[in-house]
Amino acid sequence: MWNKNRITELLGIEYPILQGPFGGGLSTVELTTAVSNLGGLGGFGAYTLSPQEIYDIHKEIQTKTDKPYNLNLWVNDHDIIDEEHTKKQYQKAIETFRPYFELLETEIPAPPPSFQSRFQNQLNVIFDIKPKVFSFMFGLLDENIIEDLHRQGTVVLGNATTLNEAIALEKIGVDVIVASGFESGGHRPSFLDQAELSTTGTFALIQLIKDKVRIPIVAAGGIANGRGIAGAFQLGAEAVQIGTAFLATEESGALPIHKEFLFSDAARSTTLTRAYTGRLGRGITTKISRDVLTATDKTLPFPLQTHFMGVLRKAALEQQKNDLVFFWAGQIAPLLKHKKASTLMKSLIEEASELLNK
Repeated sequence: MWNKNRITELLGIEYPILQGPFGGGLSTVELTTAVSNLGGLGGFGAYTLSPQEIYDIHKEIQTKTDKPYNLNLWVNDHDIIDEEHTKKQYQKAIETFRPYFELLETEIPAPPPSFQSRFQNQLNVIFDIKPKVFSFMFGLLDENIIEDLHRQGTVVLGNATTLNEAIALEKIGVDVIVASGFESGGHRPSFLDQAELSTTGTFALIQLIKDKVRIPIVAAGGIANGRGIAGAFQLGAEAVQIGTAFLATEESGALPIHKEFLFSDAARSTTLTRAYTGRLGRGITTKISRDVLTATDKTLPFPLQTHFMGVLRKAALEQQKNDLVFFWAGQIAPLLKHKKASTLMKSLIEEASELLNK
């Protein structure tokens, strides 16, 4: 049976289908628990949350499912070098984005407030709540931390965008590698080299990792139906992680206009850009992403760029000038069909079963 393997046994799930753990308010308890209750592994991205918020979300999830879910954090949650560098980048950002603020008749925001890394305090909560599954991105954890997580019964997933990253993750003791191809929507979680130089496609990445790494692989990027699942399994994956298709469902935290764009012809074109957050990420190609595609050295460091662009995004949404908004999306978006998480999950299971149980 296609749905019985090392990953389903390790995670304690019925089907090797993982929901992408979206950050930035796009994850919801409703979506996470819906996927877990249907036999997959729901995911919740918590990198923007305080330790107390993570604790509260975990408790709320536990009231709606007794199944495991994946709690995700970012090891490296900022790219800030120093105050002087930030000031210089702020002036460059003003020069680059001034025309859009003027178009929206919106004042350019003051320099972003200082940022303090949350990761260490967030990680402490992981040891308090002891989730069944914990995943991390944008870096490596100390081997001792991995061992402590294992001792408390937590399965650990690491995200890789290159073969070298996968090898590094296996070396520190993670249980499963999520192979994130460049087709994926959202941020590119690269950590050994620049994200722009770490753009291997999903199906190539699976094969490269499978050839060199012993632990199980989850394929992520460019998968939204049973055919994608079957293709990933044929190449060596033992599970898939699906983001954009779940982001488009009613249960996700994406804005209605975001979901509308995901089901529109606009989703046929996506772009990798640093313009909206300061880190490379894939979303639907709009006027602003096309205009500033090459402005990689004229943005604030992550996450300060997110704060800077938040004012512009709010004004553009209010004025319905959606071509000045960036909506996260993967390259597979034109194939999206389902608007409810339950319908999507059932379709994925049925299609994959038909193709893989022959």
